[in-house]
Amino acid sequence: MLCLVFYMHAVGTVGAVHAGPDNTSPTRTGPAAGSLPPNAPEERLPSDEELAAGGAVIGEIVIRNENIFDISDPRENNWLFRLTNKLHARTRPWLIRNQLLFRTGDAYDRRVLDESERILRSNRYFYDARIRPIASHDGRVTVEVLTRDVWTLRPGFSFKRQGGANTTSIDFTELNLFGTGVGVSIARSSTPDRSSDSVHFDSAHIGGTRLRTELLFAENSDGRKRSALLERPFYALDTRWAAGGSFVDDVRVDTLFGRAGVAGQFQTDAKKRNAWGGWSQGLKGRWAKRFRIGFVQDESRFAPAPGTLPSDPVPPDRVLAYPWAGVEIVEDEFEKAKNRDQIERTEDFSLGTRFHASLGYSSDRFGADREAVVFGGLFGTSFQTTDSSILLVDSAADGRVEGGSMRDTTLGANGRLYLRLSDAWLLFSMLSGRRGVNLDQDHELVLGGENGLRGYPRRYQAGDRSALFTLEGRYYSSLYPFRLIRVGGAVFYDMGRAWGGGFVKSPDPGVLRNVGVGLRLGITRSGLGNVIHLDLAFPLDGDPTISKVQFLVTTKQSF
Repeated sequence: MLCLVFYMHAVGTVGAVHAGPDNTSPTRTGPAAGSLPPNAPEERLPSDEELAAGGAVIGEIVIRNENIFDISDPRENNWLFRLTNKLHARTRPWLIRNQLLFRTGDAYDRRVLDESERILRSNRYFYDARIRPIASHDGRVTVEVLTRDVWTLRPGFSFKRQGGANTTSIDFTELNLFGTGVGVSIARSSTPDRSSDSVHFDSAHIGGTRLRTELLFAENSDGRKRSALLERPFYALDTRWAAGGSFVDDVRVDTLFGRAGVAGQFQTDAKKRNAWGGWSQGLKGRWAKRFRIGFVQDESRFAPAPGTLPSDPVPPDRVLAYPWAGVEIVEDEFEKAKNRDQIERTEDFSLGTRFHASLGYSSDRFGADREAVVFGGLFGTSFQTTDSSILLVDSAADGRVEGGSMRDTTLGANGRLYLRLSDAWLLFSMLSGRRGVNLDQDHELVLGGENGLRGYPRRYQAGDRSALFTLEGRYYSSLYPFRLIRVGGAVFYDMGRAWGGGFVKSPDPGVLRNVGVGLRLGITRSGLGNVIHLDLAFPLDGDPTISKVQFLVTTKQSF
């Protein structure tokens, strides 16, 4: 346990950076830690509805960014936690302020405060965020923005095992460089597919703006990868415009899998460029409608993999180039919850209807090697019949139409049910299915230990359709060892199958099932992986050569 604590919270050599006073009046920075002061009885605040009805406006904005540990709490006041706080570079107040959707003088609107909370919580360098009014005088409301940092530096070694295969990494990762929200990672990793040396840079709010930036440079054992992204997204429901561009240059060796393992390999040289712009009239009532237009160049060229036999199947080259247009509709309905996908951590769920559709036309006039209609779409919504249960449903489709026929088309749907049994127990169920139509050779559907069938080797089945059902009992304990780790557990049953079509012919073992138990460790003070999974899974089907027990170690963003 102690090794785990130091793995996730290793103290590096980054010195403390103390932000100076915020020079943008009338916003100020408050105390760094401690409990929130209660409102004095004689200063009872009006309700949100009363403030809005009375025409109240935002006055002073108080930013309180708490450190990793609350030293005013005797349980966290020790030399190690004090040292960690001193070494940690706190998030800069200007970065917090610039993510808010309200400014001094704006009309008071609880909906805007709630959406600003969600934006802050979406950053991995915050454990939680809360925005509330703390005073109201003469129609001006003082608003407090309270956040808590997490440890964001990881110099060291990581390990993951799933599907009977190991992934290791030696890396230096910082998610919040000097408190500016910039993420930097230098890593050497080894996966079942390749080894890689990479440098990664990303920021969702570069320089305190709404610009999202991402850069990746990787030298791999089977090729290389370069990618870049710069965009101003629709960051809020009322955002009126967005634009962006990206490119990916990826040379790699792809593998076709059968039940006996690797069935074929080929080299892929993929290049994709996308530029787009969008506009919206903002939030109208409960709905935001957005429109986008853009242009895509998507080129994939294939060759025999180095060291393979010339007889191995190689896909034909594919070059698409097309302008496209899309529409998106989002309903303003969200919920805050705890103990669903996290342990004692605030979670945001979108309960409203979400719809997106896009359509493009690829032609040799744009540099393509074929005429094709390129389409994509998704739809999601939720159903909540009782306070203790909620069902989230999503569906998606993407593909092409060439010569009047579907090509490389994938249709998918999934449903997730959360049923609260008690304060400590939750029943989770998930059902998903995917159907491929005339899939390109490099796009087979696979199922195994890495994506749902925890008792089986990775990519154990392949085909042009797949289905997966999971039933999981989740336990959220009150244990909080070292005030670093929340402890939970799970018992689970998985059942699934991938079958049909495919480019690799192998015996079909039919529906596969497994049962298992697992330990869940919620890392409360680190942004480098929210939940560690330690699972034992026992296959109930499959051929006799597979292991009778699978041991899985993974770090995920959910339970």
